[in-house]
Amino acid sequence: MLDRSRTRQGHPEAEALRDTIDLARHAEALGYHRFWVSEHHSVPGVAGSAPTVLAAAVASATSRIRVGTGGVMLPNHRPLVVAEQFGVLEALFPGRIDMGLGRSVGFTDGIRRALGTDKEAAGSFASQLAELTAYFTDGPRPHPQVHARPAEGLRVPAFVLATGAGADIAARAGLALVIGDLRGREAMQATIDRYRSTFEPSPLWPHPYVIVSGTVAVAETPEEAHRLLLPEAWSMAYSRTHGVFPPLEPADSITAREPHLPPKQRAFYESALTGHIYGTESEVAAELDELLSQTGADEFLATTSTYDRGALLESYERLARVVALSGSGRPDRAAV
Repeated sequence: MLDRSRTRQGHPEAEALRDTIDLARHAEALGYHRFWVSEHHSVPGVAGSAPTVLAAAVASATSRIRVGTGGVMLPNHRPLVVAEQFGVLEALFPGRIDMGLGRSVGFTDGIRRALGTDKEAAGSFASQLAELTAYFTDGPRPHPQVHARPAEGLRVPAFVLATGAGADIAARAGLALVIGDLRGREAMQATIDRYRSTFEPSPLWPHPYVIVSGTVAVAETPEEAHRLLLPEAWSMAYSRTHGVFPPLEPADSITAREPHLPPKQRAFYESALTGHIYGTESEVAAELDELLSQTGADEFLATTSTYDRGALLESYERLARVVALSGSGRPDRAAV
């Protein structure tokens, strides 16, 4: 499960972080295998700006579930500092930490300048990734006299959040791949196939490992499940037309606004409602089975944002029933 600590209209931003920790406790009780948090900077609708700090809080509030990042954006950081942070996490919570890494840069020019980076920084992702992982494996790196303590010698699984080019980097680096664009499944499958065929084993991953991610909403009826998608879809559409990513609003406010949407905003809104898996438990089970059979994914990462926290928790409870999870073991096929 990935939670982005989305803020909600009428609620303080700090509450979104507490909601994330509460959701992690529920995820552990339901038997989910991993709980990841994200990194966003200067985005009004997202409180999750410091993923390793939040991961530490989540790990402290839980006892068994694996905790990680989805992900730390390497262009925003120095590899040594990232290695030290994950080394500390793994030392404090041994065997429970995942290092999810991405190559995205800041949302706007102003954010990128504040972070001390630029649009071209993503081009250095491969070299940053190599330096970072070398601190754990004691491999070759630009500063051989420097050691990331206490990271060196610890085994922290590394995952690359990627689309096309990032998947190729993950294959060459010998790291696990996290990929998710369910609106373009043919292109996604081609990327997965290329990743597997070009994968080079590494000390961190001896074989290819694929996690497919997507939004999932499960409810008693398809209509109720669809309502869960409305707040995030509206927020996405608003950001595309106003340049601001707003806090989530109640679904009722959005349905009341639907008839009056300008054509351009309506197009973005309708696009944001596509490519998701939603419906009743049986409908979602069928879609997930088809997706996992097609991709051969090792795991599925579910990420869902909505205003109604009660409905969100119920959706994840229903999803847990769909895949028959238990707190004592992993399912027979792909883990969720």
